[in-house]
Amino acid sequence: MKTLLKSIRITFAFVLVLGVCYVAVLWAFAQMFGRGKNGNAELVMQNGEVVGAANVGQKFTSDRYFWGRPSAVDYTADASGASNKGATNEQYLNEVETRIEAFLEHHPYLTREEIPAAMVTASGSGLDPHLTPECVAVQVERVARAREMSSDEVLKLVEQHTERPFLGIFGPAKINVLKLNVALDEAAH
Repeated sequence: MKTLLKSIRITFAFVLVLGVCYVAVLWAFAQMFGRGKNGNAELVMQNGEVVGAANVGQKFTSDRYFWGRPSAVDYTADASGASNKGATNEQYLNEVETRIEAFLEHHPYLTREEIPAAMVTASGSGLDPHLTPECVAVQVERVARAREMSSDEVLKLVEQHTERPFLGIFGPAKINVLKLNVALDEAAH
């Protein structure tokens, strides 16, 4: 009985420390140092209206916009997740093949080998808001043509919206697709 009471006290102590205190410290850290206001999502505005959150991927299908990574959950934030299909799953391979064909249809200047894997495979969360510079670069010509802009003008916007690795070494270079697409719309005005 003595051991049982001791075990219960230890369990409650760990629940308090790890379940309450730890979460409170993380929340406080996010409030002080997180992007956006008070640790909340960074909202992206266009013409005074919210068009999305910078940390959640959006679905773009028009040739006038850069496309993000495919989503296994159709960009539904409350259903974040992957398909959990293995790399040899026949259904998964068919989905990837369909995505490759659709990508080539809109990018006739590319070959299959030039398509970055991230443009035809869904991410782990299904909501990735960023692309690598390589994924954006293969789309520049399509976007420039659709907007009747020069590739150099589009590349200048891409360069302005490329987030460099922290301290030049931590993490990859990345581009927020929503912010880049909003900048494209604003450049057209």
